Amino acid sequence: MHNESPARVLVVDDDPTVAEVVSGYLGRAGFAVDRAADGPAALELAAAVRPDLVLLDLMLPGMDGLEVCRRLRAEGPVPVIMLTARGDEEDRILGLEIGADDYVTKPFSPRELVLRAEAVLRRARSRADVPPPAPALRAAGIVLDPVARQATKDGAPLALTLREFDLLAFLLRHPGRACGREELMHKVWGWEFGDLSTVTVHVRRLRAKIEDDPARPRFIRTVWGVGYRFDADGEGGPGTEAGTAGAVRDEEAGTDE
Repeated sequence: MHNESPARVLVVDDDPTVAEVVSGYLGRAGFAVDRAADGPAALELAAAVRPDLVLLDLMLPGMDGLEVCRRLRAEGPVPVIMLTARGDEEDRILGLEIGADDYVTKPFSPRELVLRAEAVLRRARSRADVPPPAPALRAAGIVLDPVARQATKDGAPLALTLREFDLLAFLLRHPGRACGREELMHKVWGWEFGDLSTVTVHVRRLRAKIEDDPARPRFIRTVWGVGYRFDADGEGGPGTEAGTAGAVRDEEAGTDE
Protein backbone atom coordinates (compact mmCIF):
# COMPACT_ATOMS: atom_id res chain seq x y z
CA MET A 1 0.00 0.00 0.00
CA HIS A 2 1.35 3.42 -0.97
CA ASN A 3 1.73 5.80 1.97
CA GLU A 4 1.77 9.47 1.03
CA SER A 5 4.13 11.73 2.92
CA PRO A 6 2.36 14.29 5.11
CA ALA A 7 1.61 17.67 3.60
CA ARG A 8 4.17 20.27 4.68
CA VAL A 9 2.85 23.56 6.06
CA LEU A 10 4.92 26.67 6.67
CA VAL A 11 3.54 28.82 9.50
CA VAL A 12 4.72 32.44 9.34
CA ASP A 13 3.82 34.53 12.42
CA ASP A 14 5.94 36.75 14.66
CA ASP A 15 3.78 35.95 17.69
CA PRO A 16 5.42 32.85 19.21
CA THR A 17 2.28 31.88 21.12
CA VAL A 18 0.09 31.93 18.01
CA ALA A 19 2.73 30.08 15.99
CA GLU A 20 3.12 27.42 18.67
CA VAL A 21 -0.63 26.82 19.08
CA VAL A 22 -1.27 26.69 15.34
CA SER A 23 1.73 24.42 14.75
CA GLY A 24 0.55 22.10 17.51
CA TYR A 25 -2.91 21.71 16.02
CA LEU A 26 -1.49 21.17 12.53
CA GLY A 27 0.98 18.60 13.83
CA ARG A 28 -1.76 16.65 15.61
CA ALA A 29 -3.79 16.74 12.38
CA GLY A 30 -0.94 14.95 10.60
CA PHE A 31 0.85 17.85 8.90
CA ALA A 32 4.60 18.35 8.85
CA VAL A 33 5.11 21.90 10.16
CA ASP A 34 7.89 24.46 9.71
CA ARG A 35 7.88 27.88 11.37
CA ALA A 36 9.28 31.31 10.53
CA ALA A 37 8.90 34.57 12.46
CA ASP A 38 9.51 37.12 9.69
CA GLY A 39 9.35 37.57 5.93
CA PRO A 40 12.99 36.96 4.94
CA ALA A 41 13.16 33.82 7.07
CA ALA A 42 9.89 32.61 5.54
CA LEU A 43 11.15 33.09 1.98
CA GLU A 44 14.43 31.35 2.76
CA LEU A 45 12.66 28.42 4.42
CA ALA A 46 10.08 28.16 1.64
CA ALA A 47 12.87 27.90 -0.94
CA ALA A 48 14.52 25.14 1.10
CA VAL A 49 11.56 22.95 2.08
CA ARG A 50 9.02 23.69 -0.70
CA PRO A 51 5.87 23.72 1.50
CA ASP A 52 2.53 22.46 0.23
CA LEU A 53 0.76 25.34 2.02
CA VAL A 54 1.75 28.61 3.72
CA LEU A 55 -0.15 30.14 6.65
CA LEU A 56 0.96 33.74 6.48
CA ASP A 57 0.35 36.52 9.01
CA LEU A 58 -0.38 39.85 7.37
CA MET A 59 1.43 41.95 9.98
CA LEU A 60 5.10 40.93 10.04
CA PRO A 61 8.15 42.95 11.07
CA GLY A 62 10.31 44.34 8.27
CA MET A 63 8.47 42.77 5.33
CA ASP A 64 4.68 42.50 5.54
CA GLY A 65 2.67 39.46 4.57
CA LEU A 66 1.50 40.97 1.27
CA GLU A 67 5.08 41.35 0.05
CA VAL A 68 5.93 37.84 1.25
CA CYS A 69 2.89 36.51 -0.63
CA ARG A 70 3.94 38.36 -3.82
CA ARG A 71 7.43 36.87 -3.65
CA LEU A 72 6.13 33.37 -2.91
CA ARG A 73 3.77 33.63 -5.88
CA ALA A 74 6.63 34.75 -8.11
CA GLU A 75 8.40 31.47 -7.34
CA GLY A 76 5.44 29.13 -7.86
CA PRO A 77 1.75 28.38 -7.20
CA VAL A 78 1.98 27.41 -3.52
CA PRO A 79 -1.41 27.86 -1.76
CA VAL A 80 -1.46 30.67 0.82
CA ILE A 81 -3.87 31.36 3.68
CA MET A 82 -3.56 34.91 5.03
CA LEU A 83 -4.04 35.56 8.75
CA THR A 84 -5.50 39.05 9.18
CA ALA A 85 -6.83 41.28 11.95
CA ARG A 86 -10.58 41.84 11.83
CA GLY A 87 -11.42 45.01 9.92
CA ASP A 88 -8.40 44.98 7.56
CA GLU A 89 -10.71 44.75 4.53
CA GLU A 90 -8.47 46.59 2.09
CA ASP A 91 -5.46 44.47 3.00
CA ARG A 92 -7.63 41.36 2.80
CA ILE A 93 -8.77 42.32 -0.71
CA LEU A 94 -5.17 43.00 -1.71
CA GLY A 95 -4.19 39.59 -0.39
CA LEU A 96 -6.90 37.93 -2.46
CA GLU A 97 -5.89 39.96 -5.52
CA ILE A 98 -2.27 38.85 -5.40
CA GLY A 99 -3.33 35.23 -5.16
CA ALA A 100 -3.99 34.26 -1.53
CA ASP A 101 -6.35 31.27 -1.54
CA ASP A 102 -8.11 32.08 1.70
CA TYR A 103 -7.97 34.40 4.68
CA VAL A 104 -8.76 33.85 8.36
CA THR A 105 -9.43 36.75 10.71
CA LYS A 106 -7.97 36.94 14.20
CA PRO A 107 -8.92 35.78 16.74
CA PHE A 108 -9.62 32.44 15.11
CA SER A 109 -10.25 28.86 16.18
CA PRO A 110 -7.12 26.74 15.55
CA ARG A 111 -9.40 23.81 14.73
CA GLU A 112 -11.20 25.90 12.08
CA LEU A 113 -7.83 26.92 10.68
CA VAL A 114 -6.87 23.24 10.31
CA LEU A 115 -10.14 22.57 8.44
CA ARG A 116 -9.48 25.56 6.17
CA ALA A 117 -5.97 24.28 5.49
CA GLU A 118 -7.29 20.85 4.57
CA ALA A 119 -9.89 22.40 2.23
CA VAL A 120 -7.33 24.59 0.45
CA LEU A 121 -4.98 21.62 0.00
CA ARG A 122 -7.79 19.46 -1.39
CA ARG A 123 -8.60 22.20 -3.88
CA ALA A 124 -4.96 22.60 -4.91
CA ARG A 125 -4.56 18.84 -5.40
CA SER A 126 -7.75 18.53 -7.42
CA ARG A 127 -6.45 21.22 -9.81
CA ALA A 128 -3.19 19.31 -10.17
CA ASP A 129 -4.74 15.83 -10.51
CA VAL A 130 -7.61 16.55 -12.92
CA PRO A 131 -6.59 18.01 -16.31
CA PRO A 132 -8.80 20.97 -17.24
CA PRO A 133 -11.07 20.69 -20.27
CA ALA A 134 -9.41 21.66 -23.51
CA PRO A 135 -12.07 23.77 -25.28
CA ALA A 136 -11.86 27.51 -24.77
CA LEU A 137 -14.89 29.18 -23.19
CA ARG A 138 -16.37 32.12 -25.10
CA ALA A 139 -19.09 34.62 -24.20
CA ALA A 140 -19.66 38.38 -24.09
CA GLY A 141 -16.36 39.08 -25.88
CA ILE A 142 -14.50 36.96 -23.30
CA VAL A 143 -12.28 34.09 -24.39
CA LEU A 144 -11.00 31.91 -21.55
CA ASP A 145 -8.49 29.11 -22.17
CA PRO A 146 -8.54 26.68 -19.21
CA VAL A 147 -5.41 24.85 -20.39
CA ALA A 148 -3.20 27.91 -20.85
CA ARG A 149 -4.89 29.64 -17.87
CA GLN A 150 -5.32 32.78 -19.97
CA ALA A 151 -8.31 35.03 -20.59
CA THR A 152 -9.03 38.01 -22.83
CA LYS A 153 -11.89 40.50 -23.18
CA ASP A 154 -12.37 41.96 -26.65
CA GLY A 155 -8.87 40.77 -27.46
CA ALA A 156 -7.20 42.47 -24.47
CA PRO A 157 -5.60 40.24 -21.81
CA LEU A 158 -7.39 40.02 -18.47
CA ALA A 159 -5.11 40.13 -15.42
CA LEU A 160 -6.97 37.62 -13.26
CA THR A 161 -5.87 36.08 -10.00
CA LEU A 162 -6.04 32.29 -9.64
CA ARG A 163 -9.43 32.38 -7.92
CA GLU A 164 -10.89 35.06 -10.22
CA PHE A 165 -9.98 32.83 -13.16
CA ASP A 166 -11.68 29.80 -11.60
CA LEU A 167 -14.78 31.86 -10.74
CA LEU A 168 -15.07 33.27 -14.25
CA ALA A 169 -14.59 29.79 -15.74
CA PHE A 170 -17.41 28.40 -13.58
CA LEU A 171 -19.77 31.22 -14.53
CA LEU A 172 -18.96 30.83 -18.23
CA ARG A 173 -19.73 27.11 -18.00
CA HIS A 174 -23.16 27.84 -16.47
CA PRO A 175 -24.59 30.82 -18.38
CA GLY A 176 -28.11 31.90 -17.51
CA ARG A 177 -28.23 29.90 -14.25
CA ALA A 178 -28.52 31.53 -10.84
CA CYS A 179 -25.63 30.29 -8.69
CA GLY A 180 -25.86 30.69 -4.93
CA ARG A 181 -22.91 31.98 -2.93
CA GLU A 182 -22.78 28.69 -1.01
CA GLU A 183 -22.64 26.77 -4.30
CA LEU A 184 -19.85 29.00 -5.62
CA MET A 185 -17.92 28.59 -2.39
CA HIS A 186 -18.23 24.81 -2.69
CA LYS A 187 -17.64 24.43 -6.44
CA VAL A 188 -15.01 27.16 -7.00
CA TRP A 189 -13.22 27.29 -3.64
CA GLY A 190 -13.78 23.67 -2.63
CA TRP A 191 -14.95 24.77 0.83
CA GLU A 192 -17.74 23.12 2.78
CA PHE A 193 -18.05 26.21 4.95
CA GLY A 194 -16.58 29.70 5.20
CA ASP A 195 -17.20 33.43 5.04
CA LEU A 196 -19.51 34.15 2.10
CA SER A 197 -18.03 37.64 1.79
CA THR A 198 -15.07 35.92 0.11
CA VAL A 199 -17.36 35.21 -2.86
CA THR A 200 -18.75 38.75 -2.84
CA VAL A 201 -15.27 40.31 -2.83
CA HIS A 202 -14.15 38.16 -5.76
CA VAL A 203 -17.30 38.93 -7.76
CA ARG A 204 -16.71 42.64 -7.19
CA ARG A 205 -13.10 42.40 -8.35
CA LEU A 206 -14.07 40.30 -11.36
CA ARG A 207 -16.74 42.79 -12.39
CA ALA A 208 -14.14 45.57 -12.26
CA LYS A 209 -12.15 43.65 -14.87
CA ILE A 210 -14.83 42.48 -17.31
CA GLU A 211 -17.71 44.97 -17.06
CA ASP A 212 -17.78 48.27 -18.99
CA ASP A 213 -19.43 49.86 -15.94
CA PRO A 214 -18.87 47.75 -12.81
CA ALA A 215 -21.43 49.84 -10.91
CA ARG A 216 -24.09 48.71 -13.42
CA PRO A 217 -22.97 45.19 -14.38
CA ARG A 218 -24.48 43.67 -17.52
CA PHE A 219 -22.91 40.22 -17.41
CA ILE A 220 -22.37 39.12 -13.80
CA ARG A 221 -25.80 39.89 -12.40
CA THR A 222 -26.86 39.75 -8.78
CA VAL A 223 -29.96 37.59 -8.30
CA TRP A 224 -31.68 38.96 -5.21
CA GLY A 225 -31.69 36.50 -2.31
CA VAL A 226 -29.83 33.84 -4.32
CA GLY A 227 -26.40 34.84 -5.62
CA TYR A 228 -25.18 35.58 -9.14
CA ARG A 229 -25.94 34.74 -12.74
CA PHE A 230 -23.83 35.17 -15.87
CA ASP A 231 -25.85 36.69 -18.73
CA ALA A 232 -23.85 36.22 -21.92
CA ASP A 233 -26.04 38.64 -23.89
CA GLY A 234 -25.84 41.33 -21.22
CA GLU A 235 -29.59 41.84 -21.30
CA GLY A 236 -30.42 40.81 -17.72
CA GLY A 237 -33.86 39.74 -16.64
CA PRO A 238 -36.21 39.38 -13.67
CA GLY A 239 -34.59 39.35 -10.27
CA THR A 240 -31.36 41.03 -11.34
CA GLU A 241 -30.04 44.56 -11.00
CA ALA A 242 -32.57 45.86 -13.51
CA GLY A 243 -34.99 47.90 -11.45
CA THR A 244 -33.49 46.80 -8.10
CA ALA A 245 -30.09 48.48 -8.06
CA GLY A 246 -30.51 49.89 -4.57
CA ALA A 247 -31.53 46.55 -3.13
CA VAL A 248 -28.64 44.82 -4.79
CA ARG A 249 -26.16 47.32 -3.43
CA ASP A 250 -27.60 46.84 0.05
CA GLU A 251 -27.35 43.06 -0.23
CA GLU A 252 -23.71 43.10 -1.33
CA ALA A 253 -22.68 45.73 1.19
CA GLY A 254 -24.17 43.57 3.92
CA THR A 255 -22.01 40.57 3.06
CA ASP A 256 -18.60 42.19 2.88
CA GLU A 257 -17.92 42.29 6.60
